[in-house]
Amino acid sequence: MTLLDAQTLSRLQGVKLRARAVMEGVLSGLHKSPHQGQSVEFAEHKEYAPGDELRHLDWKAYGKFDKYYIKRFEHETNLRSVMVVDASASMGYRSGVLSKLEVSTILAGALCYLLVRQQDAAGLAVMVGDAFKDVPPRASAGHLNVLLDALEHIQAQGTTNLAGAADHLAEVLPRRSTVIVLSDLLDERQDALKRILALRQRKNDVVLFHVVDPAELTFPFDDPTLFLDMEGDSRIEVNPREIKESYLEEFGAFLASVKSACAEADVDYELVRTDERLDEVLLRFLGRRGRRR
Repeated sequence: MTLLDAQTLSRLQGVKLRARAVMEGVLSGLHKSPHQGQSVEFAEHKEYAPGDELRHLDWKAYGKFDKYYIKRFEHETNLRSVMVVDASASMGYRSGVLSKLEVSTILAGALCYLLVRQQDAAGLAVMVGDAFKDVPPRASAGHLNVLLDALEHIQAQGTTNLAGAADHLAEVLPRRSTVIVLSDLLDERQDALKRILALRQRKNDVVLFHVVDPAELTFPFDDPTLFLDMEGDSRIEVNPREIKESYLEEFGAFLASVKSACAEADVDYELVRTDERLDEVLLRFLGRRGRRR
């Protein structure tokens, strides 16, 4: 597959096919990059000490520094990753061919493919209002089908409850984990984002994929329009031309505040448009992670 735009992905049936297509695009992109041959789970070097596994000796480093160094990998620190998917009603919005929820499940599925491929443990936590569905992290190949089947059956419904999700994760995660949140962050609670970011203070590695629809970024409405609250009963009819400027200013400020809060909390932030090529989204994310290390 050469084109992984939203239109192409929409023609594939099911999360499994879509996620596999994105995963193959990512692997192809990694192979073509200057870093080909390096494992994405590589973490750091450490000087050799008696008892270290010789198979992890870095001979290139020895040739350069005349010292023995060992490659350390993330899975050696018991890497456990949990995909936290926001399945609230607002995630069902779409102005194009893919909804915010569909994009989130495809990204989550592709990341699960990559994690299981490198023998890391992947899990899932789906949040719908006050309810949560968990699939505990495991690293077995058979577990991948369990994750993809769970992603396949997610439906957008209920309200957004990021604070509840943060509390739930703090209870069910037994040790340091990588927490990957996929959400539009449309939670009315003022401390919602802060509670999610606080997971970083518990020594978790937190990643936030902020999924937005292009219409939310551009407000492409002209004629009088009836807007409905997807998570409540509110509705309002307005002339979009009268509020477009103030809306764009408000939404821009919202995006800026989220990005700033993530930077302050040392949380990786990735803005994702639902009309983007998702393999490029993940390559961008993996590239930034690699540079940080």
